[in-house]
Amino acid sequence: MCQIREIPRYTDISACTCGCCGCGCGPGFRRFFSSKEEQECLENYKKQLTKELEGIAERIKDLRDKG
Repeated sequence: MCQIREIPRYTDISACTCGCCGCGCGPGFRRFFSSKEEQECLENYKKQLTKELEGIAERIKDLRDKG
């Protein structure tokens, strides 16, 4: 289940740290979002995943260079 962090990595509608918008883990009271809001949230989540993959690739490269 999603966990709220003191400084969320995602700044979306529900303050959800997993980026799924509306999962119920955030402090918001809303459960339903418009299609536009959901699309914006999913696009933000996709960007965060892309950044995560870039970080993973960089870390793997660093480890290979050391070993």
